[in-house]
Amino acid sequence: MSLLKKVVGTLIGLVVLVVTAGFLLPSNVHVERDLLMNAEPSEVFAWVRDFHAWDAWSPWAQMDPDAALQITGTGLGQTMTWSSENPQVGQGSQTIVNLDAPNLLKTHLDFGNQGVADATFRLVPEDGKTRVVWSLDTDSREGMPLWQQPVSTYFGFAMDAMIGKDYEAGLQNLKALAES
Repeated sequence: MSLLKKVVGTLIGLVVLVVTAGFLLPSNVHVERDLLMNAEPSEVFAWVRDFHAWDAWSPWAQMDPDAALQITGTGLGQTMTWSSENPQVGQGSQTIVNLDAPNLLKTHLDFGNQGVADATFRLVPEDGKTRVVWSLDTDSREGMPLWQQPVSTYFGFAMDAMIGKDYEAGLQNLKALAES
């Protein structure tokens, strides 16, 4: 019986430690990918500044071409909402919050009960070409219920591996369009 109490006590202690660490570890997440494109910033910017053009290069549009998609407005404030049965696409909304043609586009993403994030496209001229830097920033605990925050913190450590490959695919698609 004494051994059982020690094992149970140790397990409870480990669970408390892991949950506490989930509240204390950093929750800020940054994912970034870049790609040099043989095109002028204005040519690349034409593909990112308007959500209507995203179907042509977005990796998530390719994952579920049948996703329900609605785009409202134009320019600053343009909003895209989507809903998909595919868990890799999910549902949410994205709004353009900063537009500085042809060098910068910032959006705010809202994934409902899965949190919020901000995405940025920076287009940097480089020897007659354009380096496109696509990044995502989020606080993995923001917008999450208190009981989910430790799990979200640990989930944040996997974001680069999960989203980075999609960003790489999207940049390759964008490059093909911008260079054609």
